[in-house]
Amino acid sequence: MVDDNLAFSLWLDFVERDFLREKFVEMVERRVVNGATSNPAIFAAAIGSSSAYREQLAELKGKTPKEKYEALAVEDIKNAAIALRGVYDEGSEGYISIEVDPFLAHDTEGTIAEARRLFREIDEPNVMIKIPATEAGYGAMEALLGDGISVNATLVFSPEQASRCLEAMKRGIDEFENTGGVRVEAVISVFVSRFDRLLDGMLQEKGLPTAMTGIMNAAKIYNIVQANHTPSVRTLFASTGVKGDHLPADYYVRKLYGPHCINTAPLATIEAFEAGGKPVPTLPVSQREIDEYFETLARHGIVMEDIYHRLLEEGLHAFEEAFETMLRELSDEG
Repeated sequence: MVDDNLAFSLWLDFVERDFLREKFVEMVERRVVNGATSNPAIFAAAIGSSSAYREQLAELKGKTPKEKYEALAVEDIKNAAIALRGVYDEGSEGYISIEVDPFLAHDTEGTIAEARRLFREIDEPNVMIKIPATEAGYGAMEALLGDGISVNATLVFSPEQASRCLEAMKRGIDEFENTGGVRVEAVISVFVSRFDRLLDGMLQEKGLPTAMTGIMNAAKIYNIVQANHTPSVRTLFASTGVKGDHLPADYYVRKLYGPHCINTAPLATIEAFEAGGKPVPTLPVSQREIDEYFETLARHGIVMEDIYHRLLEEGLHAFEEAFETMLRELSDEG
């Protein structure tokens, strides 16, 4: 369901070793997806539930939990990068992302050092390093892009975060190109459905439309990125799986379908999107419509700055918690 004419890309937000060896390769070959993303929670679920990691874990006895995790993750990301390499060589797609240790979210130098080390160990050009959009993260993004390491800014909720990412990314890309670099790219990962899970109950009580705040916020950030006119930076819509059955499984993918953007989604969402037929472009949304939507929320007492702050803090904590749980379980492996 990749649309080359529209420059719309679909990435898979999932990794698991057996899946990467088989079905993922087939999906890439069929042009269903042309990239992939991962995060600490995804790896925690894969390592904790799949028997595919047992053999390598047995070989890693005596290593620290983080060393075990990195060995497992590096192999998975490397295999995914190899599966996507043909797509990468054709143009601006074919990336797989890996996130730095979530506990480094407020440590610029620590983030840079770990990102460089992971990129070196994976040793594939089509790897994006995921960096949370925090104050410390912006400096790391600039430094890594300046090195020629592609970046996936993550946990982006607010337009201000997106603008700060753009500024840092542009400086890094310019530095890389000015020193003779040829190709480095970046994506700004805007989280979508978490807004609606937080706000929809309140909106329903006020008689306001539901399942729209995440879309309108994402559309607003998309317009900011597009207006920046930096071809090597694109908007990536994340957190696009639905909870429950009151919305179609591919709701957020179809509502955020347009040129020069990416949607990364869980496997079930992608399968529903593929089965649902060709979508109609829905982006860009007019700035007037976006402004009117958020003015309505403000009149009803919803302060978006408070929502942005809360969701970022919850997102940072959730990734730390998933990472800590996984390391604890790897410690129990011996």
